[in-house]
Amino acid sequence: MTISYNWLCKYLPKAIEPEKLSAILTSIGLEVEKLSKFETVPGGLQGIITGEVLTCEQHPNADKLKLTIVYIGKDQPLQIVCGAQNVAAGQKVVVAPVGATIYPINAEPLIMKVAKIRGMESQGMICAEDEIGVGNSHAGIIVLPNDAIPGTPVAHFFQPYQDMIFEIGLTPNRMDAMSHLGVAKDVCAYLSHHQRKDVKVKLPFNHAFKADDKSLPIAVTIENQAACPRYSGVSISGVKVGHSPGWLKNSLQSIGIRSINNVVDVTNFILHETGQPLHAFDVQAIKGKAIVVKTLSENTPFITLDGKERKLLASDLMICNGSGEPICMAGVFGGAASGVSETTTDIFLESACFNSTYIRKSSLSHQLRTDAATRFEKGVDISNTVQVLKRAALLIKEVAGGTISSDIVDVYPQPEAKKEIVIKYHYLKKLSGKNYHPDTVKRILTALGFEVLKEGIDELWIAVPYNKPDISLPADIVEEVLRIDGLDNIDIPTSITISPSVESLGLKEQLRQKIAAYLAGQGYHEIVTNSITNSRYFSSEIIRHSVHMINSLSADLDIMRPSMLETGLEIIAYNINRKNNRLRLFEFGKTYTTDGVGKYVETEHLSLYLTGKLVEDNWKSKTQPADFFEAKGIAVAIKQWCGIAEVHWKPIEGTDVKLKICVGKKQIGLVEMVSPALTERFDIKQSVLFIDLDFSAIVALKKNTNITYKEVPKFPAVQRDLAIIVPAGTTYQLLETIVNKLKLPRLQQMHLFDVFENEKLGIDKKSMAINFTFLDEEKTLTDKETDGMMQTLMQAFEKEAQATIRK
Repeated sequence: MTISYNWLCKYLPKAIEPEKLSAILTSIGLEVEKLSKFETVPGGLQGIITGEVLTCEQHPNADKLKLTIVYIGKDQPLQIVCGAQNVAAGQKVVVAPVGATIYPINAEPLIMKVAKIRGMESQGMICAEDEIGVGNSHAGIIVLPNDAIPGTPVAHFFQPYQDMIFEIGLTPNRMDAMSHLGVAKDVCAYLSHHQRKDVKVKLPFNHAFKADDKSLPIAVTIENQAACPRYSGVSISGVKVGHSPGWLKNSLQSIGIRSINNVVDVTNFILHETGQPLHAFDVQAIKGKAIVVKTLSENTPFITLDGKERKLLASDLMICNGSGEPICMAGVFGGAASGVSETTTDIFLESACFNSTYIRKSSLSHQLRTDAATRFEKGVDISNTVQVLKRAALLIKEVAGGTISSDIVDVYPQPEAKKEIVIKYHYLKKLSGKNYHPDTVKRILTALGFEVLKEGIDELWIAVPYNKPDISLPADIVEEVLRIDGLDNIDIPTSITISPSVESLGLKEQLRQKIAAYLAGQGYHEIVTNSITNSRYFSSEIIRHSVHMINSLSADLDIMRPSMLETGLEIIAYNINRKNNRLRLFEFGKTYTTDGVGKYVETEHLSLYLTGKLVEDNWKSKTQPADFFEAKGIAVAIKQWCGIAEVHWKPIEGTDVKLKICVGKKQIGLVEMVSPALTERFDIKQSVLFIDLDFSAIVALKKNTNITYKEVPKFPAVQRDLAIIVPAGTTYQLLETIVNKLKLPRLQQMHLFDVFENEKLGIDKKSMAINFTFLDEEKTLTDKETDGMMQTLMQAFEKEAQATIRK
């Protein structure tokens, strides 16, 4: 939220220094994140003065330069070399003398110094518009009126506007502070409380409003009263659309709003002054001199102000004319046919209250995040529509002329009652930790606009003002009291008494910590990604079973993630774009699915992401990038850390870079090389490995695993190597399965340590070298026993894998 200091001070009883005001705003919960200076002309033309050209002669050493003598109100005139063709004796000009700083358009600031130009000394500069930041022209120097007095600061002629701008970190519930008046009310409430006297806001509303005539009445009908509880409007005829006056332009530009024309600028000014959005229609588009507020059928075409045709949703609330044609998307965006243009002479000014749910749906669905929609979706002051309308109509008359040509039409079918809340003083003390006197509480609340209805011994009945639609609970009242008292005044106790918990971590948390510690030791970094993601990442089939956000924060975050992969790829892309190419990441998170009829499923995951080289290159060698086998290895290690046995790997048909991790018939995870098509969507140009484990399933398996301790064997293990020639399509998993079937009790482990392919081995053949480790825990194995087991293995390979033993 951006607030102008000059603008805000218009509503305060007296000006407060920007730094002190910044401290007050932060204290009452409107945290000032930044305080910066705003200038319509950079530098404010400080040090730049009016001069008179006494003489202007040809430069002796340059055809395109002039040598001038310029009087600037001091005893000694300045000699200035000038390249402008329009410079002449007798002119009043803009001079930047030595020591002054100029701020050229699209260039760095420049401090003027004495210079020699083609052998002649120049003691400053005669300036053009773009050289001092007051315009874009470089056609020649600025020539001031003849009555300009030499030595006068140029700022007197150009009147540069300066302001201080507050960047406020506004929380989403503070709709009441989304305007200059709203902030001023909070400041005055703070001053009333701390100065113990009634400090009132200087309201800008003029109660002398009246219609000049009734020649242009517009009838209003609300068909959808749930979506539009109140609609007010007034007609103004004979306006002249044009440029806005300086004060209006400066006010808007200071908070980053571009000036469009005087009528539209007034509506924007009122929006940021009061928080109430307005819209001005060209009366020519209001056929039948009638406004109808209603929804239209699905896919009705509508061309918005930006010239784009949009297909309406059945829930889009529309402002239609008497012929039923849509002329505005209510509270969101105007229509191309009804917008105010240079040819507009008669306008209808709208001030309404629209249902926040309808506005948010339309705004997000059509990706139209306007200032008006932002305010309507948080709620506006329903009691303020007419008062704001009068203020805006009088301002338009002031800046654009015209006459008010109708009475105010105000359709308010079911007037809204104020919410009533009971706050108990002991509850206030319990929640705030501070004992407030009842008079203090009443003073703070009345200063904020609350109405005291009744008071008891330990409780207070209050009515909530319409400009605070977020307040509905006693806890909200406690927050209001704490804010105005000052969040930095909350008492901090000298000691804290707690009862320490002695409960040990559950199995899930113990396992989570154990795995996280192991992965961190292996060089992995833990990440936490957003569980809300973008539906555009997924296919229509996946989206059909996804959990959709009803009121999403943005158009890019509209579903609960059905997969962990895509949010991880966002992190990888972010790092790679910043030259961090070697990544080892892991995350504990959840995915969400639905059956479409109200049943939702949350699944806990442990996901790992690998990309980039195994280790950094060094002077000895260059390393290869992470591959599928490293990913499978880390998955095996996690399985071992969890004490899970009997895991088998099941290839997914049609790919050799994706494996299911199974225990029995249940899949508990997968290892895959992410497809290039998917990595390209995230602009990732290197391979990515992904390990996804069902963490809930792992915890359940761990729960059923009995851990037993055995002594370290006293007898040595025996290792044997075996090389076999097998068909080229043979996998190590097949060999592992063959060995497991044999159930050799003394075989401790096996691992593949070499694969060799050569034409000499035969067509479509390869050699696989395997290491076997044998151990008898009761005695030392003999060669005869070891040879017998090796013979059993070789026979099994020859029979079931069509292997040939390499001699």
